[in-house]
Amino acid sequence: MSGPTPDTPQARAPIESKDQLIGYLASGSKPKSEWRIGTEHEKFPFLTDTLEPVQYAGPRSIRALLEGLRDRFGWEGVYEGDNIIALADPKGLANISLEPGGQFELSGAPLETVHDTCAEVNEHIGQVREVGDQLGIGFLGLGASPKWTRAETPVMPKGRYNIMAPYMDRVGRYGRDMMFRTCTVQVNLDFGSEADMVKKLRVSVALQPVATALFANSPFLEGKPNGYLSFRSEVWTDTDKARSGMLPFAFEPGMGFERYVDYALDVPMYFIMRDGKFVNTAGESFRKFLQGKLPQLPGEKPTMKDWADHLTTIFPEVRLKKYLEMRGCDSGPTRRLCALPGLFVGLLYDEEALEGAWQLVKDWTAEERQALRDAVPKQALHATIRGRSVRDISRDVLALARGGLTRRNALGCKGKSETQYLDVLDETVSSGKTAAENLLALYHGPWHGNIDRVFRDFAY
Repeated sequence: MSGPTPDTPQARAPIESKDQLIGYLASGSKPKSEWRIGTEHEKFPFLTDTLEPVQYAGPRSIRALLEGLRDRFGWEGVYEGDNIIALADPKGLANISLEPGGQFELSGAPLETVHDTCAEVNEHIGQVREVGDQLGIGFLGLGASPKWTRAETPVMPKGRYNIMAPYMDRVGRYGRDMMFRTCTVQVNLDFGSEADMVKKLRVSVALQPVATALFANSPFLEGKPNGYLSFRSEVWTDTDKARSGMLPFAFEPGMGFERYVDYALDVPMYFIMRDGKFVNTAGESFRKFLQGKLPQLPGEKPTMKDWADHLTTIFPEVRLKKYLEMRGCDSGPTRRLCALPGLFVGLLYDEEALEGAWQLVKDWTAEERQALRDAVPKQALHATIRGRSVRDISRDVLALARGGLTRRNALGCKGKSETQYLDVLDETVSSGKTAAENLLALYHGPWHGNIDRVFRDFAY
């Protein structure tokens, strides 16, 4: 993994050709001995006494949380104007950031084993709980906000959101829901070459709906069932089709770094940064920018930092930067935060497992992959492709991942294998019930329709 592009003279030098953009992606290739695992996850802060969302400012606030973590655990504050908006690891390997509605995100360091990344998740949860407990703030891991309306959800003081939100209203129904009312967990993984990237991208895109089903955990909205098992996944079907989706071109002959660059060049931009300020370029293409034809900066060419920033505003099910990001899953309890890296490390970091996964999906057509992706937000494990349920396919996928982790033989505490992190997913497949379905059973049963119970029973 790599952190944000440093603001160096090299990063600020104008880009002269598309080859530089291709080279940027290709520079992520590294030998297997240097492959790492980066886990990111988001969660909803809430006031423990009123169950209201946490505002940015005030005695019990997002700012107080960030300042408490900074002062107690040695994080470095990141500021936009006078507002602390993020925290950086002094070693430059991890950061804590804010999503638009105050969702707290850990972007983890690049680590060697699933044991390491799971330990990092647990350490982070421990830190935010320690600071949150003193402020009367708790944290909930779900894929969608279960209680608050859009109007009740705070807006964080980050300039990019003032550009993104109005643009979202123009291009889809769910853009503001995506920004303000969803939380995800993702894992970022390396590749060894262009060919390795292509194979991993194809496998992970095809299997992203299966992962979505296994991690489905967002059945509520505004205090009641929303009709979906993964509402977060449904949100992405109508947020901005120009920058999201299943990347059908990735399965076509000739796929490689250049083909992804061509795709990214035509994805509409949101903004660029100049002199520490956001310049609204919403709807313009980076291709025009590369040609010096951006209306906001006529004659000016982009820099590599502009390109790196633009890549972060593209939201397909699997995103290519200098590594691959698995983006299809709802946030959840700690066991599931550790299960996602276990699943995809097992599938993608072992050649036998990767080939087995490719054999499983290689004959699926673009139409079949899309139909599966469209079905899983409501049906999850019950969705089908080619006459097989996702539940059945999940058994095959988990067996492949377990084999891959076994062959990695990365042993942790007391000699335990990384395969332990798949146990929660095996339980889901064995029961045939997702976390979302279990939540609905509680809502309709012991909770008697009281959504407030989810905060008490499922907070970290």
